[in-house]
Amino acid sequence: MTGKDDDGFPAFVQGWNAMVELKTPAHHARMAGWLEKHMAGQNRRMLLMAFRGSGKSTLVGLFAAWLLLRDPNRRLLVLAADLKLAMKMVRNVKRILERHPDCSHLKPPAKERDQWAADRFTVLRPMELRDPSMAAAGIGGNITGSRADVVICDDVEVPRNADTAVKRAALRERLSELDYVLVPGGAQLYVGTPHAQDSLYAEETDDGSPPFLDEFERMVLPVYTEDSQGNRSYTWKERFGEAHVARIRKSTGPNKFTSQMLLRPVSITDGVLDVGRLGRYDAELEYREALGRAALTLDGVKLVSATCWWDPAFVRPAGEGDGRIKSGDGSVVAAVFAGENEHFYLHRVLYLAVDPRAEETEADQQCRQVSRFLADNHLPAVHIEINGLGRFLPGLLRKRLRDDRLAAGVVEQNSRTPKAERIIKAFNALLADRRLLVHRQVWETPLIREMRDWRPDGRYRGPDDGLDAVAGCLGAEPYRFDRSTNPPERRPDWRGAGAVVAPADWEL
Repeated sequence: MTGKDDDGFPAFVQGWNAMVELKTPAHHARMAGWLEKHMAGQNRRMLLMAFRGSGKSTLVGLFAAWLLLRDPNRRLLVLAADLKLAMKMVRNVKRILERHPDCSHLKPPAKERDQWAADRFTVLRPMELRDPSMAAAGIGGNITGSRADVVICDDVEVPRNADTAVKRAALRERLSELDYVLVPGGAQLYVGTPHAQDSLYAEETDDGSPPFLDEFERMVLPVYTEDSQGNRSYTWKERFGEAHVARIRKSTGPNKFTSQMLLRPVSITDGVLDVGRLGRYDAELEYREALGRAALTLDGVKLVSATCWWDPAFVRPAGEGDGRIKSGDGSVVAAVFAGENEHFYLHRVLYLAVDPRAEETEADQQCRQVSRFLADNHLPAVHIEINGLGRFLPGLLRKRLRDDRLAAGVVEQNSRTPKAERIIKAFNALLADRRLLVHRQVWETPLIREMRDWRPDGRYRGPDDGLDAVAGCLGAEPYRFDRSTNPPERRPDWRGAGAVVAPADWEL
């Protein structure tokens, strides 16, 4: 290194690697140039995704040291899934500053080192600031009083905090606090790999809402890329060549390999309910009457039955989420139709919400929503699970249906089968045969996340209220025999002696 002010970050990386007798991989040079470019740009919100083992955290550590070299007054905050991981980067940056010849002037004398530890340190700087030059914090730590010019989120998403929708929501809520830590005009850098289908790094969401890192500058470096002919180009062929990558794929499984090495947001575990086996459709119900008979069709398919299931519970107020409470069950109503083509259509799933300021009671508000749900979808009846809270609801719903002049039945259901067994029994055969189709609006509800995250073991604590309602619909569907009227083809008797027919001379 020359120590000149105009030396950029790629040159800083080259100089450090030469000092420690290491070569600079081509993808490190690309990442270094990208970081320097966007750090000097207008949008200083960045996401760097690179495959596991690519050395991205090492490079970001050098980036932090270079930032302090260029401006010692900068304050950097490193946030990771736990404090130990964040301290690892801070300790690495501290060692770079101690060893790099161009950074020797930043190390304070021994008698002035009030902060020179593994979790935080302060370099020699012109300004007297309350926050250290660099500090480490875990995602669950208290950073309320901190201020930073640069926030580095290094592997904040890990399997431990991203395996359920509830945990992922809590992670997003925690990370949203960084806007109060970052000073105006500050820089934010996320570094990591996706660990869930709806990862916080995902560029698109299931429900079409803006992604968590919307408008962030993105750099994605998978272990290899493929052209239209299927030819692969490896990012770091010297270390991650074809043979080594094949071993990783074989040992970790396709889902984890796709997530961690190809950087495509998928569930890193094989879910019990495979969302990929669901069909998708956009058509709406068509109701017609002719010659005194009514017909209901969906995308040209005549529907032969409909099932509606309501799994009731106390719900959170409207405007505070999707109708589910943070602890306990949510109130969900679902509708499934069966067609003449032997396919099932999951047409609507509604997560109920209430308004505590309304004059109606919460139960009346839910019954009103269910009544409207039945009317909108031409449903002849609704099954209500009466375990616990639902025991007094059938009477209230019948009254609401009479008031709304809606001819629909109310069937009381008392579930005795364990929930996990009901869900598996309802979904398994239909998913295996790909006979369950889901409307576009249902794909935008929390149901799809529930399907991806759900596990039948007792350790699962995530939401499954939508799954339970849909399972109730599928379980209540009647079994239909083949309506073929063709008589069976008579086959010759293969036994040694055929059936004996007594001779008769009378006419029948």
